[in-house]
Amino acid sequence: MRYIIIGAGAVGGSIGGRLFQSGQDVVMVARGAHGAALRDHGLTLRTPDATLSLAVPVVDGPDALDLRDDDVLVLAVKTQDTAAALDTWAPVGQGLPLVLAQNGVANERLALRRFPEVYGMCVWLPSAHVEPGVVIAPCAPLTGMLHLGRYPHGTDATVRRIAAGLEASPFLRAPVTEDVMRWKYAKLLTNLGNAVEALIGRDDSVRALHRRARAEGEAVLDAAGIAYASEAEQAAMRGDLVTVRTVEGAARGGGSTWQSLSRATGSAEADHLNGEIVLLGRLHGVPTPVNDTLRNLLNRAARARRAPGSLPPADLAAAVDAAVAAAGT
Repeated sequence: MRYIIIGAGAVGGSIGGRLFQSGQDVVMVARGAHGAALRDHGLTLRTPDATLSLAVPVVDGPDALDLRDDDVLVLAVKTQDTAAALDTWAPVGQGLPLVLAQNGVANERLALRRFPEVYGMCVWLPSAHVEPGVVIAPCAPLTGMLHLGRYPHGTDATVRRIAAGLEASPFLRAPVTEDVMRWKYAKLLTNLGNAVEALIGRDDSVRALHRRARAEGEAVLDAAGIAYASEAEQAAMRGDLVTVRTVEGAARGGGSTWQSLSRATGSAEADHLNGEIVLLGRLHGVPTPVNDTLRNLLNRAARARRAPGSLPPADLAAAVDAAVAAAGT
């Protein structure tokens, strides 16, 4: 198989870099300054054990690539960019498997409208991309654990071949599961704290606010009858295999939403993380004032291109408390 990594940022760059390092056939798709840096200098993949310089082939879109029958499309853009990516690749990628290496749970439904062979991937791969051409993958001994399954459920020979290719890298683990969305909904609950971290930085109150957002999320998923892996099950699966370590010369940053604010992209994924809980809450009659407040404030910060951590923690706590009081919850 050849892996076409659409979106060579933190997740795509880490997966593609590790695949290329292990001898797999990989092409990365990237544009702008990042794409130019990858073409001119290769991918710099910084890990706890080494800084790798990887001359991964790079293109800026499908017109620059002759697709093959053995290609696998791996979509690793943020959800707010999914529709545009699908519009670009669906006309040329019919018949190819599409793997969604993304946070949130909205991408699979978007993709299934355009591609018949859709596979979900639950990405447990802390990583960072804030500088063109550079991706930081700080976890060891594994770079990431990537649960895979056919969408909406099931497995097949194709997903097992994709997983085998991923696991050709000693730094990736790719368990194949009959119900990949159960793992992705569990990851969604974890990602509800992304907005908190991006808004106020690594303040002591992040954990408490995340717990409040997660409690709403669990109540909503339970009301909707949506299954999700427990925290204990996730911890048992990962153990200490994906542990964040120090990467020499790399400042400790934040998660994917923090990185969006850091790069001043003008958009963030809050509508598809906290906003997913808000949507389900409205559908099933469960109030979600914490997640709605986080969604709204994060979107404002992204549009205004504010730096991560620019909102005083007390202001965020007051806004959440006011929303909860107004909702009567």
